[in-house]
Amino acid sequence: MKPATPRLRPIGSKMVRATMLSAAAALFVASILLTVFQFISLRNALERDLQVQAHIVGSNSTAALMFSDASAQDEILGGLASSPSVVSATMYRSGRVLGRYLRDGIKGTLAAPPPITPDAELVATHKRHNFEYVEVLEPVHANGEVIGQVTIRASLGRLYQRLGTFAVFTLLVALGSFGLSWLLVARMRKAVRLAEEHLHFLAHVDPVTTLPNRHEFNERLAFALDCADRQETSACLLLLDLDNFKIVNDTLGHDSGDVLLKQVAQRLTGTLRSTDIICRLGGDEFVVIVEPPEDSEEPDRVANKILTALSESFMVQGHQLFVSASIGVSVYPQDAEDARSLMRCADTAMYHAKNKGKNGYEIFRPEMEQRAHKRLKLEANLRRALQNDELYLHYQPQIDVRSGRMTGVEVLVRWTCEELGTVSPAEFIPVAEESGVIVSLGRWVLQTACRQAAAWRDAGLLDTIEHVAVNLSACQTRDAGLMDEVAALLEETGLPARLLELEITEGVLMENVHANLELLQKIQAAGIHLSIDDFGTGYSSMSYLKRFPIDQLKIDRSFVSGVPGDGAAIATAIIAMAHSLNLSVVAEGVETEEQMRFLRDAGCDVMQGYYFARPLPADQLTALLTERRLWPTPQQA
Repeated sequence: MKPATPRLRPIGSKMVRATMLSAAAALFVASILLTVFQFISLRNALERDLQVQAHIVGSNSTAALMFSDASAQDEILGGLASSPSVVSATMYRSGRVLGRYLRDGIKGTLAAPPPITPDAELVATHKRHNFEYVEVLEPVHANGEVIGQVTIRASLGRLYQRLGTFAVFTLLVALGSFGLSWLLVARMRKAVRLAEEHLHFLAHVDPVTTLPNRHEFNERLAFALDCADRQETSACLLLLDLDNFKIVNDTLGHDSGDVLLKQVAQRLTGTLRSTDIICRLGGDEFVVIVEPPEDSEEPDRVANKILTALSESFMVQGHQLFVSASIGVSVYPQDAEDARSLMRCADTAMYHAKNKGKNGYEIFRPEMEQRAHKRLKLEANLRRALQNDELYLHYQPQIDVRSGRMTGVEVLVRWTCEELGTVSPAEFIPVAEESGVIVSLGRWVLQTACRQAAAWRDAGLLDTIEHVAVNLSACQTRDAGLMDEVAALLEETGLPARLLELEITEGVLMENVHANLELLQKIQAAGIHLSIDDFGTGYSSMSYLKRFPIDQLKIDRSFVSGVPGDGAAIATAIIAMAHSLNLSVVAEGVETEEQMRFLRDAGCDVMQGYYFARPLPADQLTALLTERRLWPTPQQA
């Protein structure tokens, strides 16, 4: 069951709505304030107009007031009919009404008869107003004395009409502004929503395969474990790592690698059930969540389905590719109690599948984690070993079986850890190679061996010794500065280059033939002896052997242990082939006289092994060199 993906809500949507509502309220308030301001402005303008008209009427009414000519006064006041806002006007003299004008059709309070005398407030302020009219008073002067008053009253009806028009226009402008703002915000919100959806896609979906990515995987795994807890069931995790995917990237390019990843994702999606959750963690790692497994064999069935699906070829840009996977399986809650531990268990099981030969699966077992912890502890201690002087060298004699003389020694590294005790090279050398410690370890071995060999030479103990053999790791062969380091070391110690022998395994040699051929040529040019170790376990061909500037082959101990017997034919063939190419042959791991006799009779030049001597510390080998010991070798029958 897949968790429902929550519907995306735009960032700050509530804030946007609140902002728009606030803007609408602000526009509404602004419209009201503008309308009120316009009302006050229009009313003040009307007051000023009435005052001007009252002044004109008062100036023209001086004679009519002085002679109390009512008819003349009515005629003068009648001239106000041309002003549409004026509804009435009154002329006062000596506390009585001398003349009055009233516009036709006026009703209500505006048509009420004027008071006998002007209102005291109006006399004091010369103007007054309410929501129905505006009224002004203008004193009339003659000879410096007030002889009367003129009052003019104007209705606010026409002002309200103009104010209504202004208010409607203002509201329309405000609504238009709000609508435009709303459209702009809507477009912005759409752009933000699209950006959020894109960000969500980038955050939760792998862009290459369109599968859920690591972030989404973490959420879905947490959801699956939560469901397993609530339903009291289990959840299964399968971690896939494509085998040798790096070769595709390196040879065909990353674009082809991406195409292959897409096809793998499509094949996984088409093979597994719709309820199974498939995610890509990154690189060549995929993960499948199965919840809940139908039975205890469900993880095995799913893993086998995946391996079967990937066994068919992939067509990538015209190339037919075959891809396998190593799968680690862990089950919740049997193997772990949380998501992180469950993932770690699957990862541990996956690496066990890789170490067993790839193209397979492993179900997590507790002892796997114990071995993983031991490996981590081993790596941590190994990194400290160089600093704590816990590493030391042993030297195994190489014997010319015809003369019985020691003609060479092979340098072998040993480790006695303060915490772990004596650790076998079979345990710590692979860890050193995987962790990268092998580079500094190999450099230390080469330096220590060369200095010890130089000390023996200075003591005159290397009369019969032709070579001191030091193994090179794969990482060292890829180091561009290797030959510079070797040259500087030989110069520092004064050790002749002919006394140093470098051993490279056949498998490492064939990893990158062209680059290694250039390295071998540099080694030969420096005068250093060159040997191919573990010969017979790789896949070198005669054509390559003819091209490589090598001096010696070392038969792998797996063939030596089988002679006389299953390994006899291979050992004999290697010796014959090497001699045909003018190469000397060393057999390592000789432990019995029977093996020694067979290899000697087959033509092997040099042997080493427990039959002759175990690897020895420097002081014990110094004693052997001082003794100039000869090893007894039974004569050839």
